[in-house]
Amino acid sequence: MSTENRRARRIVVNVPAVVESVGQPAVQLHPNLAAVYSRVGASSAQSGVRFPGVVRDLSTNGAFIAGDPLPLLSRVSVRFDLEGVGAVEAIGWVLWQRSADCEVPGADGKPIFLPRGIGVLFEAVPLDVRNAIARLVSR
Repeated sequence: MSTENRRARRIVVNVPAVVESVGQPAVQLHPNLAAVYSRVGASSAQSGVRFPGVVRDLSTNGAFIAGDPLPLLSRVSVRFDLEGVGAVEAIGWVLWQRSADCEVPGADGKPIFLPRGIGVLFEAVPLDVRNAIARLVSR
């Protein structure tokens, strides 16, 4: 049984990508603000690591990228070509990972293959790209 809990509509794609763990820039805060400020820090465990991946599904909010899993809360740069748009570069955060390939039973009882990879929530993607993705998923 499959239940769709995601809010953003998505499309299934098979687009080669380059993923790079980019870390998080340092932020200099005024001492008064620093005393009361907290933020989630990006994992720096594999900062600078670059590898190929495949964007397997895409929405205006993010993507699933099949490939090497990165630590949760890694901040990543993802580069891929999108039909009708051209080269895309997005920055995002790894919110979930699948550490190995697996199979789950489908509604019809046949197995569904799920590759290892990462779920990325987009932090920054150009507005024209978000609009193009919105048009693609609304078809």
